[in-house]
Amino acid sequence: MSDDEEYLRLASVDNFRDVVGRVEGRGYATTDGTHLRTGVFFRSNDLRLTDTDHGLLESLGLRAVLDLRSPTEIALHPDPQVPGAEALHFDAIGIPMERVAGLTSRAAAVELMEAVYRGFVTHPKSTAAFGAVLRQLATGGPQLFHCSAGKDRTGWVAALLLHIAGVDDPTIEADYLLTNALTGESRARTEAEIAKHLGPEALDVFEPTLVVDTSYLRAALAELAATYGDRASYLRDGLGLDDTVVSRLRGLLRDD
Repeated sequence: MSDDEEYLRLASVDNFRDVVGRVEGRGYATTDGTHLRTGVFFRSNDLRLTDTDHGLLESLGLRAVLDLRSPTEIALHPDPQVPGAEALHFDAIGIPMERVAGLTSRAAAVELMEAVYRGFVTHPKSTAAFGAVLRQLATGGPQLFHCSAGKDRTGWVAALLLHIAGVDDPTIEADYLLTNALTGESRARTEAEIAKHLGPEALDVFEPTLVVDTSYLRAALAELAATYGDRASYLRDGLGLDDTVVSRLRGLLRDD
């Protein structure tokens, strides 16, 4: 996208956005004074697209759509084919719905979400999926990656990409929290279903599983620090990314 183009929004996919944000027509600033390049990587929730939004997504010229959901999630809402884009699947572990069903308190829901994020760092299935996603993205844009709500698995990949590109942690956290501002409509539909089937009082219990919170992201980063020491070691030893892949991602994202 050029700087004078309007930031693309999809009415039917409310958490769709450019990974590098858009501030005054530019991607996020880095710690060394450059800005990130828009139009390379996009993130979203699942692609339940209207015809209009399907056309808008096609207009991006995507090379690939990376689906981070489980086979069960995909079966419920399969992605539509996007012309010209290869459909790829990377099964990262999301929120275990069988555990969500058994929640009895808000505190337990927060504990579950923090455990999910720690699992992003420690669970072999997740590290394999996230490593494969980043290697695929390093082949070049434009590409789109998504999960169901576009907030947890997708949010973690986006946070890693912004770090690789040289964005500071306060900006990464602010971008991560944008999910809560953008997904009011889709979240309201889920909340209505919870209230209908479980009663309005259940909303307070389940609400932490429907949003993002800095405590979740920080739980993953604390686990990363305890296990690997720093993010560079996590990328190398946890996700199996060599210097070439990391350099390619950095070069794709930065508008140097």
